[in-house]
Formats: sequence, C-alpha cells, structure tokens
Amino acid sequence: MELKMLATVFVSVFLAELGDKTQLATLLFAADPAVNRLAVFVAASTALVLTTGIGVLAGAYGGEQVSPSVLKYAAGAGFIAIGIWTLMSA
Repeated sequence: MELKMLATVFVSVFLAELGDKTQLATLLFAADPAVNRLAVFVAASTALVLTTGIGVLAGAYGGEQVSPSVLKYAAGAGFIAIGIWTLMSA
C-alpha cells in the first residue's frame, strides 16, 4: 500500500467530514444522556465503513466505464443539486 496515497485519502476524507451532516447527526445522537455512546460510535462507524465501501466499488466500476474527469463533473453536479435541494427545502 502506498503511504502517500493513504495519507492523501485520509486527510481529504477527514477534513471533508469535519462539521459534515454525518458528524452533526452523530453528535446529536451522542448528546442524549439516555443513549449508549459506545453504541452510537459503533453504529456510526459501521455506517461510514459501509458507505465508503459502496463508494469504492462504485468508483472502481465507474472508473472502468467512464473517464475520471466525467466522474468528477458528475460528482460536482450532484453536490450542487443536493445544495440547491437543501436550500429549497429550508
């Protein structure tokens, strides 16, 4: 495993997740004193691992079918669409 790639992916994902909806949802679950915080940690971690696996599989399959630049534009368009939808539903 290439250390530089590992570090790049880790830092990119770590910074992207700080303050993200996923982290805020986890914070809200853990803020409830009646909730087992270990259960929140395990459930949130498992969900992130599974969604990351889906992303890797989709990227691996999509990378074989579509050029990386098209995938980047599609991802960007998806983020813009989600942002517009979020603003419209606020």
